[in-house]
Amino acid sequence: MKKEKLFYRILLLLGVVFLFTYCDANFIEEYDNHPPDAPKNVEAFVGDGLVELQWNDNSERDVAGYNVYYSNSYWGEYELIGNTENNYYVDYDARNGDLYYYGVAAYDYDGNEGELSYDKVYGVARPEGLNQAIFDYLKFPDNAGYDFDKYFVVPFDVNTDDESADFFFENSEGTYYLNVWDDTDIQDMGFTDSFLDVTYAPIDGWVPIVEGENVKYTEVKVGHTYVVWTWNNHYAKVRVNGISNERIIFDWAYQLLEGEPMLKTNRNTGKRNSLPKTVIKK
Repeated sequence: MKKEKLFYRILLLLGVVFLFTYCDANFIEEYDNHPPDAPKNVEAFVGDGLVELQWNDNSERDVAGYNVYYSNSYWGEYELIGNTENNYYVDYDARNGDLYYYGVAAYDYDGNEGELSYDKVYGVARPEGLNQAIFDYLKFPDNAGYDFDKYFVVPFDVNTDDESADFFFENSEGTYYLNVWDDTDIQDMGFTDSFLDVTYAPIDGWVPIVEGENVKYTEVKVGHTYVVWTWNNHYAKVRVNGISNERIIFDWAYQLLEGEPMLKTNRNTGKRNSLPKTVIKK
């Protein structure tokens, strides 16, 4: 009888050992310790006080979301600013005129985080304004110019340390013009559905100066977007929404970072970020 009990105890012990060994083996097989690949084709689009990021969805089926990082230099240390389950993220804390580099890393349901994206991606948020009006300088000289640095209407010929007209409006016997002074450049980018359609300032193609004149000018048309390269090396864009004999109405965007041609926002219509940012930029 004792031998029989001992036999059953040995069988029970062997069964327990087998059960735990089998479960551990299954757990090891099912646990994934391989991180997802780095996201590809990361792009940045800038707006007023924001930078929008988008990238290709990862192909791995177990990807749970994406962590988004930023740095003040490409080779600097990157800090986590938030995460999302989507393939886009909006940095609502970007300061106008400040340059930020971004990286995106995918993570899976087992908590494995992959490498940062390899794309060199940066964004410089910039201010913008809608439905601004200036007037014909021949009739209303004190309200004919616009100063991008001040976001303010100024006299067309003002030129002080505090104010200067980056461009001004003219009605020349029924033909309408946007004018800039000889130390500034302007270019008609053609008809656009929105001033957001112009992504970057052009490299060349600026309106030439006519010999003997101190003003450059181009005919202004409703629906056209114009890029201005200011005397102090900043880029701006203006889309004309309406023209009358006495004034024009326009939307504008102005890049605060000197020499930076990035002007566009993507205006992503999807959901906001799934989680708030964890870093406040200083």
